[in-house]
This record gives sequence, C-alpha cells and structure tokens, in this order.
Amino acid sequence: MERLITKLTEKRVLFSVSFTLRLVLVLYGDHQDKTMVVKYTDIDYHVFTDAARFITQGQSPYNRSTYRYTPLLAWMLTPNIYLFMSFGKILFILCDVLSGLLIYKILRLRGLSSETSLCVSSLWLLNPLPMGVSSRGNAESILAALVLGTLLCMEARRLSWAALLFGLSVHMKIYPVTYALPIALTLRTQKRKATSTFSPTSFIASFINKELFVFASVSGGVFCILTAVFYHMYGWEFLHETYLYHLTRRDIRHNFSPYFYMIYLTADTRWSQWLGLAAFLPQLVLLLIVSWAFHSDLAFCCFLNTAVFVSFNKVCTSQYFLWYLCLLPLVIPRLSLSVKQCLGLLLLWFAGQGVWLAPAYFLEFQGYNTFLWMWLAGLLFLVINCFILVQIISHYKPQPPQTLKTD
Repeated sequence: MERLITKLTEKRVLFSVSFTLRLVLVLYGDHQDKTMVVKYTDIDYHVFTDAARFITQGQSPYNRSTYRYTPLLAWMLTPNIYLFMSFGKILFILCDVLSGLLIYKILRLRGLSSETSLCVSSLWLLNPLPMGVSSRGNAESILAALVLGTLLCMEARRLSWAALLFGLSVHMKIYPVTYALPIALTLRTQKRKATSTFSPTSFIASFINKELFVFASVSGGVFCILTAVFYHMYGWEFLHETYLYHLTRRDIRHNFSPYFYMIYLTADTRWSQWLGLAAFLPQLVLLLIVSWAFHSDLAFCCFLNTAVFVSFNKVCTSQYFLWYLCLLPLVIPRLSLSVKQCLGLLLLWFAGQGVWLAPAYFLEFQGYNTFLWMWLAGLLFLVINCFILVQIISHYKPQPPQTLKTD
C-alpha cells in the first residue's frame, strides 16, 4: 500500500493515470452510446457538434437551437466534423488534466512542497466528478483551465498573460468577470500600502498604476476584439444568445436556485423579467463584500466569489459546481479543519443535493407536482452551502505567498 501511494505521488504517474482514466471513460462512453438506451454523452456535446457542423457549411452556429455559447467554442470543435466525433471530448479531458497541472504549479508558487502539491492536485485529477463531466463532452474544463491559468500568471507576476487569459475566459463564459474587482484590488495593493487615514481622492488614486492599466487594457482588448469579430460575423444573434440571454434566462425545473419557485410562479406575469433581474442584487452585494474583505489572497477570494455567485444565482445546475470546485484545491492546504470535519462537510454537501434530487426525480419521471418540495430542498441546500462557506472562512489560515521556482 505504501509503495502504491509513493508511486501515485510521482508526477508523471499521477498525470498519466488521470489522463488514461478519462480516456477510458471516453471510449466506454462511445460504447454505451451505441449499445444502450441511456446515453453516456452529454446532450450539450451534440449541441456543440451541430453548431460546429453549421460552421463547416458556412452558416451561423446559432442555426442550432439551444446553442447559447460563444462561436469560438463551435469553431474549436469543427474537427468533430472534419476528423472524428470524439475530438471535442479529447480536448475537454486534456483541459481537465491541464487544470490539475495548473493547480500543482500554483501550489508550488504558494510555497508548498512538490509532494504536497501533487497530493492536493490529485483531489482534482482523480476526482470522478470532473472526470465524468469532461468525458461526457461538457466544455466546463476549458473554463477551469483558463481561470486557473489566469491565477497562475497572477501568482507568477506575468500580468500580460494573466490579462490575456482573463479576457478570453470572460468571453467564453461571463461569470469570471466577478474576479475583476479582486484582481484590481490586488494590483492596487502591490504599489499602494494601506494608510491610517482614508480619503476618496487617495483611494481612487491608488488604482492609477502601470500594472492595473496593462491588465485592464489587455483583458479588455481581448474581450472587445473577440466580441467585435463575432458580432461582425453573426450580428445581434451572437450578443443575445451568448450574453444577453443569460440575464433573462429562466429555468423552472432543473434548478437548485433559491429563486426557483418564485420564477416558476411568476413565469407568465409581466413582473417575471424584473424579478429575475432583481435576483442579481444579493449576488452583487455579497460579491462586493467578499472582494473587499479577502482580495489580499486572490485564489481564496476567487473561490469565495465563485461559490457565492453559484449559490445565489437565479439558475444553479450541477455543472456550475465545477466552477468553484476547481479552485477548492488551492484553498485546502490552508484550512485548519481536521479530516473528520472535512468529510463531514463533504457528506453534508452531497446530502443537500440528494434531498433536492428526490423530489426532482418524482417531478421529471413520475409526473408528480413536487415544485414546492424542490424549492424547500433548494433553500436547504443554500443554507448548507452558506454554512460550509462560513466554516471554510473561519478555518482558513492565510500565509504570505512564497515564490518558488516551478518544476
């Protein structure tokens, strides 16, 4: 057993095993799709592929109904049409393993030993949840790699590369924009130390520095250029389906959100859209508070911001959990929680999902009216998430970052 653990802590073995496991799942998924009624491949993967097919035919990817992503994703998956159908899955599992490598590199820069960094990285690399999501053809691993790449470059003080990756990540999916304020506050504190007196003028002046200007220019430029190019190619439809749709999106069934029942009851009223927009207010307030309180540790702050954004979002599905789970390994080494306490919080988190999934099953597959029970289960899950976040915050022990040479 000890020899096995030693081998798994070897860098090459760990990454080779993690990629092989994902590749086996991709191959098994192809087999299940061909031989079983219940398919392994995520329905979104077929949406991506159909959008890519329209591009190869010189048409808009938005000719495929329910494609509500950047055209860049469809362009990236055109090899699904030209080469082989599983190209996108291979790309996704590669990004998944790359995310594990980025976690390892960030932990090394934050002062952890190689052995400890590998051990913590294995929590992602050998985790069945991201394995299953990426091998089924979900594109969340691309976002995870972009976000972790941004944090790695920030830790290494490669601001231009960090800005480029940040601009690309916001273009791919809008939620990383919640990291903009913590990043701005981080860059501000690099040059301006807090003083005993506060004035609005000095506060505003503290944001005027070269680092912040470079970051804002590069990231904003990347986002604006990509937006302008795709707007020129696909027009208003691109802006609506990629960005604006998500402001007014309503999901009245598969939704962990605490706003689920309210949106369901008001779906046919003229107040529905306004209530949906009002749901962003608690998110905004909490994000501002968290950003200000914890920006000195950027990785920790980004984890908290993502968890808050997902937990209080008006639409919350299981794949959203990966948005903050990929950042959790950066937080774990500085938690003073015991193994028993960590396992207890993990079981509580899964129990909250199980309580929600029970009425969801009876609604979807048995046709029972369980909307009220789903809403109550969603509220319970929100309480559980808040409790876990409070425990993480209260047991987090920040340490001064220590820059080391990466392996």
